[in-house]
Amino acid sequence: MGALQAAFAAGTTDPVALLAALRERIARHPSGRDAVLAPVPGAAAAAEESARRIRAGAGRPLEGIPFGIKDIIDCAGAPVTCGSRLTGDRVAEADATVVARLRAAGAIPLAMLATTEFACGSAHNPRYGSVGNPWDRTRWTGGSSTGSGAALAARLMPLALGTDTGGSIRAPSAWCGTTGLKATRGLVPRTGVAPLSWTLDHVGPMARSAEDLARVMPWIAGPDDADPHAAGRYDASRARGLAGLRVGVAEGWFTAMQDAAVLAAWQAMLRVLEHGGARLVPVDLGPVATAHQDGYTIVMAELAALQEPDLDRAAGLDPGTRARMDQGRLFSATDYLRALRRRPLVLAQVLAALGDVDVLVTPGLGGEAPSLDTLTVEVDGTAHPLQAVLPRNTMLFDYTGLPALMLPTGRGRTGLPVAAQVVGKPYDDALCLAVGAAFQRETEHHLGAPPEAG
Repeated sequence: MGALQAAFAAGTTDPVALLAALRERIARHPSGRDAVLAPVPGAAAAAEESARRIRAGAGRPLEGIPFGIKDIIDCAGAPVTCGSRLTGDRVAEADATVVARLRAAGAIPLAMLATTEFACGSAHNPRYGSVGNPWDRTRWTGGSSTGSGAALAARLMPLALGTDTGGSIRAPSAWCGTTGLKATRGLVPRTGVAPLSWTLDHVGPMARSAEDLARVMPWIAGPDDADPHAAGRYDASRARGLAGLRVGVAEGWFTAMQDAAVLAAWQAMLRVLEHGGARLVPVDLGPVATAHQDGYTIVMAELAALQEPDLDRAAGLDPGTRARMDQGRLFSATDYLRALRRRPLVLAQVLAALGDVDVLVTPGLGGEAPSLDTLTVEVDGTAHPLQAVLPRNTMLFDYTGLPALMLPTGRGRTGLPVAAQVVGKPYDDALCLAVGAAFQRETEHHLGAPPEAG
């Protein structure tokens, strides 16, 4: 995004030419057929307006930057279907707050992007099909912001919006070699975003670098008048350099079920941070397994409650959605309330463990992207079910609401991206991004691109 803004300022290209080039790429690239669901009306007129503003020296902060939108986030005039056959041909009447804020900053809504059904279904979406990973189209991108991850990796657009309830911004970012931020809970309003779990849903940006995310966050963060959970402000002053930074290193839960190549890339990242002046500090976050399961209890119980009006049409749901909804209906009120009651206790426990550090850096996902055929992830040569690996290091931070940045750290055994996660204290989003940007200035993992489709 920084390079695009510099090119706009220099006059070597403009938003109109960029939009035309991206549309042409979307039309010919395989990811344009599965990651991109529909164009957003009015993009051409918006690009012309942006070009006029730039020529007049009146550009806004994100002037002319095209972005994609996960298909559970409303964009006025565009089809927003939540990846479900049950929603028919729904067209959004108004922008979600996050879309409206990006428009106000000059960014251009370009396309609606694929999601799993209601952000919780299987990789094989019954309405639109599956989304292949641009690095290897026999592999998945990871859900549920599946189109956002693929579109960014395929260079179909420089910015996308995703949501994260158990890891759905961070998983596609890890497996597509891109960079995504699950912001502090409530920092980005959820108004106009279809809910999966009103307790754990987060909205956040996805791009190809932490610097790009830092450009975006000030313009989408902060409460609105409609989302009762929205709170806090993005505080760029919390960013700082690596010198003297205390980096927490947790093992146990976070390093189990991790391929050796993922661990090696994580350890290499820690060495880069240490070389830049950071100090590595062992931390123990306590028993994580119960909190991990409590997160899923909340998600599935709230999903079941939200989808209850459609029980008579459940046969039309993706089997993955239906299975989670059915499981959610089996939880008792006591199960659900116990999971909610433990949440502030776990947050206090985690914050106490992080009391002597500035950020926590963990391995990302346990292996490279899973096969679309088997939906298994290989860890040290053994295939494991997707759900045993994908959310292991992500769900805790949805449950506690802490900011978490996923960024690429190298390649795995078969040459596909692997990643690590930078976690901060509440509203330390800018610090997480600063750590990610410092790492990316010293490495080139985020610059890697998939092979061009034939």
